[in-house]
Amino acid sequence: MTRYAIDEARGELAASWSTGYGDVSTTVAALPVASTSQQRLVLAAALTALSGQLWRCYTHPASASPTLEINSDGWRRQQQRDSFAAVVNSVRRPNLPDEHGTLTVSYDPVEECAHRVGRALHVMTDETLTAAVAADLEAEIAAVGQAERGDLSDRARQAVELTRAAPSPTQVAEADGVLSENPLAWDRLFLDFDPAAAAVAAAHWLRAAAGVVSEASGIAVTEVLTEADNIEALPHETPTVVLELLDSGVRPYDAVSLLIREAMLVAEGEVPDLGRLRDAIDKVDRLVGEHAADGLDAAEYVATVRLTPLDPRRPARDLLEDLLTGVQGCRLLYGEYADLDDAGDDDGLEELIDEAFCREVRKRAVADKHRLL
Repeated sequence: MTRYAIDEARGELAASWSTGYGDVSTTVAALPVASTSQQRLVLAAALTALSGQLWRCYTHPASASPTLEINSDGWRRQQQRDSFAAVVNSVRRPNLPDEHGTLTVSYDPVEECAHRVGRALHVMTDETLTAAVAADLEAEIAAVGQAERGDLSDRARQAVELTRAAPSPTQVAEADGVLSENPLAWDRLFLDFDPAAAAVAAAHWLRAAAGVVSEASGIAVTEVLTEADNIEALPHETPTVVLELLDSGVRPYDAVSLLIREAMLVAEGEVPDLGRLRDAIDKVDRLVGEHAADGLDAAEYVATVRLTPLDPRRPARDLLEDLLTGVQGCRLLYGEYADLDDAGDDDGLEELIDEAFCREVRKRAVADKHRLL
């Protein structure tokens, strides 16, 4: 989301957002000389809060809810998205206290945040500032809509840092194309793509890579990364969970969406799967009982109980990182079983292994592409 700040030295309101690797900033407007530091900070805080609500409509779309029935979560999400059209008007004509001090407050967080920005501007009584803020908010709203369409250029690029509950099919297809060019080159996936959509494509290519290694080694697809971890330490737990889901017939899109949505629920303080939590606690209780005589600390086992295998603060990006590392782990294990002629030196042999691995993985990924799209 966009963060707003006050440049006290210049007396200006500034906006900044992430691009994946670093932030960019722009000057929104000069601030009235007569405005106080408190008034300026209130405006910046209100704008940041409004941006957070606008981008939440991107990360939590109504389409990701099971129903749009009236008063359901999906219905409320759609109401909030629909209120984008009234944001600028609410900023220009905010709800103000009446002569008795009574203030109308909206239940819609997008609408109410817009009114708060408007009230902060009302105190400053500067039409030029109000016009500049309104123009900046129009650009922010346009960026959200652009990201929803799968275009993460310009201001919409900040979506590369966000987790969207419903990955864009357009972005999935484009990320698949990047991996098709080189399954071992991923920088663009972190710079130019919605990480949830890129994770869907990465899950598809991980399954292809694990299948190639399984065929070469005789190791089960779901155990490939555990074996690779014996060669070089890697975060194998989460990609193994994904491989198990895919091996059971779940599509990459559904597997990734399931894990991400569960992590988003955890981030909001909810327990996504009570039964799984109980099973994990029962397992810990058994382990503690079995090793009580060994004097081992029960905390070691308790620490293994997690509500989600992902980092709930950044689930999509965390998942993408682990899946791509999983592909690299498959390449590592493939090198142990690849039947290639000696290239004469280690660098030459490694290059041959890379080429053979990418060729075989690409062939398998293309053959199974119907499961991705």
